[in-house]
Amino acid sequence: MPAQTLRRGTLPAAIGAVVLLSGCQFFDSDDGDVDITAMSPDELADYIVLESGSYRLEQSVQEGGSARGRMEQDELQRACSFTTSEIPEGLSGEVIEMARASYEEPPGGPRLGDWERGAELARSGYGFRVGHNIDDHSSRPPGGNCYACHQMDPDEPVYGTIGPSLAGYGDARGTDDASLSYAHEVISNPHQYFPCTTMPRFGANELLSEREISHIMAYLLDPESPVNQ
Repeated sequence: MPAQTLRRGTLPAAIGAVVLLSGCQFFDSDDGDVDITAMSPDELADYIVLESGSYRLEQSVQEGGSARGRMEQDELQRACSFTTSEIPEGLSGEVIEMARASYEEPPGGPRLGDWERGAELARSGYGFRVGHNIDDHSSRPPGGNCYACHQMDPDEPVYGTIGPSLAGYGDARGTDDASLSYAHEVISNPHQYFPCTTMPRFGANELLSEREISHIMAYLLDPESPVNQ
């Protein structure tokens, strides 16, 4: 999926370590050998990803444009690219303000869809991948890949722990308008409450449709969903 937030220094350090540990000092280019040891970690990352031809950045992507366009950060991503382990003072409020300014509530307000369809979407990591076998959204819709970061159904054996457990989420919160609005706001653009989070902006970046978001909301909140048993 398109990148959500890249904190400066993480990718460059990883790329530099791989390249240098492999014993590679020079890259071949149209301008001759390029000495990577003369580059800073940020310069090295930019060169490898954007200039060396190691990635097919001109390949078309599902949302339109090219893979190279995915490397261009928007205002919120730029704000959240910092080197410290903590959010710099004053930045949280700015990010929350940016996120809330871009949020759009669905016509008629958030509603619950079909929790069974939401369960499928929560387990599916399909969508927005590019490569030799690009994901085809005309034959299969994108998923939310929620289980990569969250526990949801308490009986689900495999799940990630990057995000908090959501088991029993609806049982604890109910399905009133306030609960529906909060769930929709977080799924659409979580920076409204968690500035510089690594959670994707599923609605704001159109990774999921409003209908798909409603199904995932139902999986979280519907009393009949296994999440709440």
